[in-house]
Amino acid sequence: MKVQEVIMKAMAKRITWWEAAEILGIDVRTMRRWKGRLKRDGYTGLFDRRRHPSPKRIPVEQAERVLGLYQEKYSDFNVRHFHEKLSSEHGIQISYTWVKKALQAAGLVRTARRRGPYRKRRPRRPLPGMMLHIDASRHQWFSDERWHDLIVVLDDATSEIYYAQLVAEESTRTVMAAFRSVVEKKGWFSSVYSDRASHFFRTPKAGQPVDTREVTEVGRAMKELGIRMIPAYSPQARGRSERSFGTWQGRLPQELRLKNIRTPAAANAFLNDHYIREFNSQFKVPAAETGTAFAPIHRRDLDRVFAIQQERVVDNDNTIQFANHVWQIPPTPFRATLAGCRVIVYEHLDGTFSVGYGPHTVGRFTAAGDPIESPRPRRGRTPVPRPVSRRLPPSTPPRYALRASPGLRSGRQPSGNQKAETNKKQRKETSRS
Repeated sequence: MKVQEVIMKAMAKRITWWEAAEILGIDVRTMRRWKGRLKRDGYTGLFDRRRHPSPKRIPVEQAERVLGLYQEKYSDFNVRHFHEKLSSEHGIQISYTWVKKALQAAGLVRTARRRGPYRKRRPRRPLPGMMLHIDASRHQWFSDERWHDLIVVLDDATSEIYYAQLVAEESTRTVMAAFRSVVEKKGWFSSVYSDRASHFFRTPKAGQPVDTREVTEVGRAMKELGIRMIPAYSPQARGRSERSFGTWQGRLPQELRLKNIRTPAAANAFLNDHYIREFNSQFKVPAAETGTAFAPIHRRDLDRVFAIQQERVVDNDNTIQFANHVWQIPPTPFRATLAGCRVIVYEHLDGTFSVGYGPHTVGRFTAAGDPIESPRPRRGRTPVPRPVSRRLPPSTPPRYALRASPGLRSGRQPSGNQKAETNKKQRKETSRS
């Protein structure tokens, strides 16, 4: 080991000073003199023994305090997070590089492993809402023996977190809950990038391309909303979300410990009310272009879209069998019987069930299989509208005038005697002429 590493281990009290002298191959008296120069002149007193030490040197007392704080209170923090706490909580203004090298030299932090081959980073999408990432990270978020999945939805253009929740396990229901939350808050988005888990895609053979002809329940929901699903074929392809999870794992457990949060429900409330906003304020980046690709969704059937759907055939007694239950379909006003009809059973995210026949909901049931009565409108006599009498305007002729012949000036029909007298007068006038 280097001399500096041995000295730092002795300062961190991981080894004694006489053990450090034995490792370096020097006498105990020499190590005592080195220790005195270290306290008097700092690190420069051990190597170059300059008469005028650098004004930027870190005092030994401050270095010991930094190492002590990390061991006593922040032993599970990463270097970046610990460096921020030193500045905000303890007022110690030291460069990040010095803190990192000091912790590594003391053996309190492991050095990062060598990176893999060079990979070209994929450029971000120019607008928010063009592509979203969804993934889950399984970790001991409460720093104990319990394991939970953290589902995170972030934007590719800005790295903004739209959804983050701790669940027992990533599944179809938890993923649908994440998508519905984003759709209700932000609106319609163009595409989503995810791994090839079984609740996202059907993969006939491991390592082979996904089957786009057979969709999962999540794929069916995204198809109904017109959202394109993009599968990732390597962890490096999801580098943006993977790097985000590295930040989550290095910060969230420590924040939960400082807040004394021990349950998933309290952790999710802390995420929604405080931490997601704080996380975005620190790690969100501006988009390449102004505007947004999100569009409002005016659909009213999101309960059906984000539900697990299964088809059933109604028996002759208007019952269906589902989830070890026999459900009776009540009478419907639009059809005398549903026997022989194909219906869809919707398993909603809240655990309830509904039976749909086309656009109609013909039954609702609880998770235990009990029917839920829907409120029916009260029956009553429909008031018959009374005819409204209207008077004709004065200029309108009476009805009998409309039936009169066009050649008559009078509004009355002439009688038979009047017709005979009229004919006599016409004959006399003809004979005189």
